[in-house]
Amino acid sequence: QVQLVESGGGLVQAGDSLRLSCAASGRTFSRYKMGWFRRALGKQRELVAAITSGGITNYADSVKGRFTSSRDNAKNTVYLQMNSLKPEDTAVYYCAAGEVSIHEDTYWGQGTAVTVSS
Repeated sequence: QVQLVESGGGLVQAGDSLRLSCAASGRTFSRYKMGWFRRALGKQRELVAAITSGGITNYADSVKGRFTSSRDNAKNTVYLQMNSLKPEDTAVYYCAAGEVSIHEDTYWGQGTAVTVSS
């Protein structure tokens, strides 16, 4: 079992930056694949960033070049650095973890809201 707690959301202006954190419980965090999803009002959940246990990352086209995910296995924490934020980045952001895949037997955090004003 993994418990995930996100933090770092808030209200910012377009062009600003935010860093989201996701703290995980459990001694096997380093084995988990991690991901950041978001759900905007009235839209489906989408994968924003994924990071493997070894730190290899993938990003949605909409955030490439602006968002960076990283992990600190010693701190059981994964991060999402979000730069050059746009109003369309407004959403609730969720941290996800999975041993085999972030799309299978996924553990979810409670979400943290990000609002970007124009």
